[in-house]
Amino acid sequence: MAAAAAAAGRRGFSSYLVTPKELNAALLRNPPSPISTDARVIPLCAAWFLPNDERTGIQAFREQRIPKARFFDIDKVIDRRSPYPHMLPDAKGFAGAMSELGVRKEDVVVVYDTKELGIFSAPRVGWTLRLFGHENVHILNNFKLWVDEGYPTESGELYSVECCPYPIPELDEARVATFEQAKEVALDYNKEGAEGVQVLDARPHGRFTGQAPEPREGLSSGHMPGSISLPFSELLDPATKAFPSPEKLRSILSKKGVDPNKPIISSCGTGVTACVVDAALEVAGYGTPESRKVYDGSWTEWAQRVQPSENLILKSE
Repeated sequence: MAAAAAAAGRRGFSSYLVTPKELNAALLRNPPSPISTDARVIPLCAAWFLPNDERTGIQAFREQRIPKARFFDIDKVIDRRSPYPHMLPDAKGFAGAMSELGVRKEDVVVVYDTKELGIFSAPRVGWTLRLFGHENVHILNNFKLWVDEGYPTESGELYSVECCPYPIPELDEARVATFEQAKEVALDYNKEGAEGVQVLDARPHGRFTGQAPEPREGLSSGHMPGSISLPFSELLDPATKAFPSPEKLRSILSKKGVDPNKPIISSCGTGVTACVVDAALEVAGYGTPESRKVYDGSWTEWAQRVQPSENLILKSE
């Protein structure tokens, strides 16, 4: 029994979300070690703040982090040819970033956010790792609770880790929605014979209605035709900023009119909090990985590429 439990610990956790207690126990059993050839449990900090916030992810990482954590920079592991922020990198760029982080293909990675924001950017990094075929990836639910419950932390500058070759993977493009696919859904809205793809918009409701501005200067707010306003904050516990139970998530999604049997595209400002929605859908058991996509460019791409004559940016009271 003990051997089976140890083997299970090396393979990963039983669910996508991991509690602070579960992660702490796993790190005590199997700490990241440069000499071990076994799969290691590696905390991966995905701290990130909006561009209109004075704080930065790397500052938050230096101030307080899980011991031996590595830092995944959403703003640097990107497609540098794209005019849109932090779009998915190519396979070679992703593999290079993982190699520099000292993460091996077989390692169990637990991604976490900041204590200030709670669940925010970790689901984006978790989604990215999964798209590139890293099987053992999980989300800590969450770092705010890790700190509040008194689990160990450290601070200071980054320390060097031993690089290791990470194989160049293949991107699972089927789980990424493109501008063209999102536009087809918007143009098909309310038309007879349409597939009924649901677009869930994770931005704050004021930006969805067009009453509040976008954080990126010069970008029009509003929403895509037929999309559903689902601010990501409404999917989190207001006190802990963590995901609630699957039952609670199902109740929230049901009240918003989300159909678990229809395909879903999650969108937001730049593809970060759309992944909060995507993770919530998984925890709630809504759809399958094949029926859920994330619109990588999200509203930043949409608002810059649609033409005014197309009437594809709607505003409402």
